[in-house]
Amino acid sequence: MKEEDKPNGDVFTSRRGFLRGAALASGALATAGPLMASTAVEGAASTAPSRPPNVLMICADQFRTDFVGANGANPSVKTPNIDALAARGTNFNHAVCNQPLCSPSRASFMTGVTATKAGVWRLGLELDHSIPSIGTVFKEAGYTTNFIGKWHVSETELADGKKQLGWIPPGASRAGFDDTWEGSNVTEIVSHPYHGNYWTTDGTNIGFKDEYRVDFTTNRAVKFLEKKHEKPWLLFVSQLEPHHQNDVDAMVPPNRYAKDYEDPFIPRDLRDLEGNWISRIGGYYGCVQAIDDCVGKLVSTLKATGQLENTVIVFFSDHGCHFRTRMGEYKRVPHDAAIRVPLIFAGPGFDNAAKMDQIVSLLDLTPTLIDGAGLKVPKSMQGKSLKALPVDEDARRKWDSTAYIQVSASMVGRAIRTPEWTFSVYDPTKGGNSVSHSSQYIDYAMYHNGGDPYQKVNLVGRPRAPYIQVDGERTTEGRVDYREIAEMLRAELKRRIVENDEPEPKLEPQNYFV
Repeated sequence: MKEEDKPNGDVFTSRRGFLRGAALASGALATAGPLMASTAVEGAASTAPSRPPNVLMICADQFRTDFVGANGANPSVKTPNIDALAARGTNFNHAVCNQPLCSPSRASFMTGVTATKAGVWRLGLELDHSIPSIGTVFKEAGYTTNFIGKWHVSETELADGKKQLGWIPPGASRAGFDDTWEGSNVTEIVSHPYHGNYWTTDGTNIGFKDEYRVDFTTNRAVKFLEKKHEKPWLLFVSQLEPHHQNDVDAMVPPNRYAKDYEDPFIPRDLRDLEGNWISRIGGYYGCVQAIDDCVGKLVSTLKATGQLENTVIVFFSDHGCHFRTRMGEYKRVPHDAAIRVPLIFAGPGFDNAAKMDQIVSLLDLTPTLIDGAGLKVPKSMQGKSLKALPVDEDARRKWDSTAYIQVSASMVGRAIRTPEWTFSVYDPTKGGNSVSHSSQYIDYAMYHNGGDPYQKVNLVGRPRAPYIQVDGERTTEGRVDYREIAEMLRAELKRRIVENDEPEPKLEPQNYFV
């Protein structure tokens, strides 16, 4: 390490050293478990099937990462099937979305580029079909491409004034999912937990009634898996739950779990904050267990049909949920409860029994699946394949553990998440749905994730800490200057904004704190 990059107490004296130190710390955390699995992975190579692997994507909307039992943060949650995937696969325990809102996040992970580049920086916009998506890449490689469930990356208001909330007709708007496309564009508007509209590929509205929405969607996927397949397939199963049902503003669980979570564990980031978690979290737990049932049924179907050993599975979410505790929102803010998501890969090339602590993002999801299928990742994609991280120490050492995040709807905002810090800015003069970006931002939030993992103390505008603890004793020596850290994080955020081909903005500090 160069002299100017050495740590000085809790602060690195250069931005490069500061960020590099955080990234190296993340890499060190990730090495112990995965390295033990590397021999088994190499030994399995000789038995790998010659046919390209199938790919199963399972997305649960608004699913918090601490509601995966395997992540060890929640004693009340029941996710044995998701946990089983994590136990044999690769669990990225610090994955984040790149915009905490349904449509922008989906557009981003489907194309491997940020929401502004994908053309869907807010709700209601149409995906830019001039750039490759996961559907088009796999279609061109000879796969059948199939989608079931909630879509939400097509425009909702058509030029003729009609709304497009349900069926999406064949063509570019299906983003390469040309063989099967069934479900709806905005599921939370056109259906309810036990009844609603549901369109098949040809536009027939078959609807559903007296069956829980998650179960119905799962059973449609099971029917697909049980078919005879002449070609390798890509199947994207997109569930709405545990997202709230919009018109009742509640998470509605299946009847079988409706009374199972009357006094559950409350995540610590929610405690002491106003929101609706007291009345909503029991239903959320039930929805999560229903999603776990879905995962179990799909995996058991793959096994029963002899496809499990040659299918790459990924379980993930588009964003998290903080139950209106921040800005009165469920998401749409840069806090961990909104941006952190589960991201678990299993199957050929991913069965490493590994938990990874690097900061990764949903930009990396599609490149990882493309790489896992042995295909070439398009140059347009900003994300990187995660496939090598569990088994390649050099890949871990070089990994950039900083994620770039955009925020719309609640604000025009930008943020970065590093292993140690969350830093965000916003433009208070513009509405969150008015423009995709700004030419000027001011500090919004800064959290020391190491010392404040539940993000209760906003450090924006604060001077030096009043004291630090050394061997259990308070001292004023070596105190952290938060404004110096903010300056380094601000410079790094500006670099990421420009790197994303946005106009270079002016970033101003806040000179006060509350």
